[in-house]
Amino acid sequence: MKYNSLGKTGLQVSEISFGCMSLGTDHAANRILLHQALDQGITLFDTADLYQKGENEVTVGKAFKGRRSEVVIATKVGNAWRPDGSGWDWVPTNDYLLQAVEHSLRRLETDYIDLYQLHGGTLEDPIDGIIEAFELLKQQGKIRAYGISSIRPNVIREYVQRSRIGSVMMQYSLLDRRPEESCLDLLQDHNVAVLARGSFAQGLLVNKAAKNYLNYSEQEVAQAAAAVQQVDATTQRSAAEVAARFVLHHPAVTSAVLGIRTEQQLSDAVQIAAASPLTSGEVEMLQQAIAPNTYEQHR
Repeated sequence: MKYNSLGKTGLQVSEISFGCMSLGTDHAANRILLHQALDQGITLFDTADLYQKGENEVTVGKAFKGRRSEVVIATKVGNAWRPDGSGWDWVPTNDYLLQAVEHSLRRLETDYIDLYQLHGGTLEDPIDGIIEAFELLKQQGKIRAYGISSIRPNVIREYVQRSRIGSVMMQYSLLDRRPEESCLDLLQDHNVAVLARGSFAQGLLVNKAAKNYLNYSEQEVAQAAAAVQQVDATTQRSAAEVAARFVLHHPAVTSAVLGIRTEQQLSDAVQIAAASPLTSGEVEMLQQAIAPNTYEQHR
């Protein structure tokens, strides 16, 4: 397993990380799977207070009680479940963040969170107040670093300019190259780590039948998947390796966050981690298979 610096935070994280959102509700089974991942070199585990109404944090906390110092736990904040459970509301305020972190710490059974991420964000948010809350939590030792989870270039730019964020989580794949337009270079220039999610594009690059995706037609999606399969056939890589390694080829990307809920998916993730980087020729072939998409609206 390769390990990379998480921007300027001082944290080291595995190149392949564990997206916990898909985990089930069986804490004992989850503990076994999460420990297997850690034992095989995965150190970054990403969850959110939104997932399963907080139970996802609970299962991560139960799993790593006793092994807390071995893992980097990332969670997210900003969405509050309504009391009746009918949905959630965006509450990006200083006061809410300072309250929500206490609940996450309790569910995670820890006294600190390694990476606390704003789970979204708009230009209309009280950004300075959000930053003040994150900075206060760092001073208090309740979090070690903070970041945002966003695909909005204008929002990302504001946090880069106005805060000391350590990371940005964003969707990035062969079928979603929008981050290449401006965000990846911007973040690399400012030593802000990129945590890439959605490497498989909902499975369309790996094993799912082609369909319209973002602004791509079904035919274009099929072309991209065929290119992945071509690299797979000529190099004996799996399609999952090709898709994830395409994401990791960009120097701005620190870790690919893969959703894992089964032992087979964990095995695939470990195989990706052990695989060699794509060659420049393989990357170029994939890039030429489909025209890059761009943001239709810079929000």
